[in-house]
Amino acid sequence: MRKNYRKAAGALSLAVISSLALAGCTEQQLGAYMPGQVGTSDKGDLIGTFWTNSWVVLMGVGLLAWSLVIWATVAYRRRKNETGMPGQMRYHMPVEILFTVLPIVLVAGFFAFTARDEAIAIEVTPEDERDVHIEVYGKQWAWDFNYLEVEGSEFDGGVYFEGEQGREKRDAEGKATGELQDEKLPVVYVPVGANVTFDLKSRDVAHSFWVPEFHYKLDTIPGKTNTFSITVEREGEYIGKCAELCGEYHSMMLFKVKAVSAEEYNAYIQSLRDAGQTGARGDEYNRNDQNPGTSVPEIQHEQH
Repeated sequence: MRKNYRKAAGALSLAVISSLALAGCTEQQLGAYMPGQVGTSDKGDLIGTFWTNSWVVLMGVGLLAWSLVIWATVAYRRRKNETGMPGQMRYHMPVEILFTVLPIVLVAGFFAFTARDEAIAIEVTPEDERDVHIEVYGKQWAWDFNYLEVEGSEFDGGVYFEGEQGREKRDAEGKATGELQDEKLPVVYVPVGANVTFDLKSRDVAHSFWVPEFHYKLDTIPGKTNTFSITVEREGEYIGKCAELCGEYHSMMLFKVKAVSAEEYNAYIQSLRDAGQTGARGDEYNRNDQNPGTSVPEIQHEQH
């Protein structure tokens, strides 16, 4: 009976300590140290949940492995007056089965959940269900945004924003400080709660459209269009960046995403229209206008 009381007291103490530890976790810790907050975007929550659950499973496996190692080290340590090698066995069938089945189950489980969440993350909203459609052009070393018209949407479109390369701040002596002028960064507006579809393109070399707090990144490839859909749920300003090495000023290729109300979004679109920025800046402004074709070039021989 005394042993049972000890076991119950130990289990209760462990439960209390675990509860206190979890209650003291910050939001960052509960989010597995991923950037941003829970509820920022639908894709962010999907990927953040998968990331957190993966770490929980891996920590469980790690604790099990270390517990077995420590237990075996203590239980089968050499005692006093013991000499020679301990009793040897060729194999232990239950342990062999465990070491074979457990990794297979873990790999299969991770594969299944990864495939499921990836299929959801890359799913693009059909055209008739989109609220906002934005065409993004990466270029050395800034971003262009075309706000395309969406039939039947409450949100305006038909305008463009042409980004400029980021500029460094200068000190009193005119030396670069290594920081960018915040007001000079390209900005893309999205309405909160709306289904936004991005078409990603490149004007020159490969870039990558990455907003860390959305937990999502997709490349812009010359001659190819990559598309993804997202719904931003929390108003705010989020920093985006190019995540593909694209030349000398790659590190300065930042941009902002401003998630605003529907009224503020339409007011911004109207401000671009009032500034004469109607239509779109399309492929005609691309630098790589001599992409190789599929035919063999003809050799011109000089006449003598």
